Amino acid sequence: MTTKKTAAGTPGKATPRDRLLDAAGELFYREGVGIPTDALCKAAGVSKRSMYQLFDSKDAVFAAALERGAPALVAWLLPPPEGELGPRERLLYVFERLEQAARSPNYLGCPYAAAQVELKDPSHAASVVAARAKRQLVDFFRAEAQRAGVAEPDLLARQLAVVYDGASTRAGIGADDLRGLAVATAATLIDAARLAE
Repeated sequence: MTTKKTAAGTPGKATPRDRLLDAAGELFYREGVGIPTDALCKAAGVSKRSMYQLFDSKDAVFAAALERGAPALVAWLLPPPEGELGPRERLLYVFERLEQAARSPNYLGCPYAAAQVELKDPSHAASVVAARAKRQLVDFFRAEAQRAGVAEPDLLARQLAVVYDGASTRAGIGADDLRGLAVATAATLIDAARLAE
């Protein structure tokens, strides 16, 4: 059993809820939302009864796992708020991180885009969480474009989101090696938008 930090920050054994969310995050990313409840509970070392005492459904576990993973992904993907990077470098930082992630043999694309595509229902709890995470990235792109004085920051933000989602999906399905591709494509859009340095 894994040891985790409890909410108070002291070392302790992972709770059944934590184990469920850990297993759900991994299994749903690797195998999709169709993973049987029995397999999820077995991977987490938690009984089905315990799972249903903690969550209303497997869908609720999936949504909670996505919600829990979002802050760490955003913190890793986006540049730190402090620093000397200009808007162009801050925007490209995201695509550098994407290319770095895509080099991992376990990379299967953006978990939030994958959830939305697989579920197809925008009102599904996990789709709502995924949409919020994806919006956060678009908001970052827009804010940096506005900071740079781009004439159409919303357009650039949407274009960069399309590049990000397309690149992460193609890398995730093994259709493309992103090395130099995602950054170069994003740079072309940014430069066409005449981003101020």
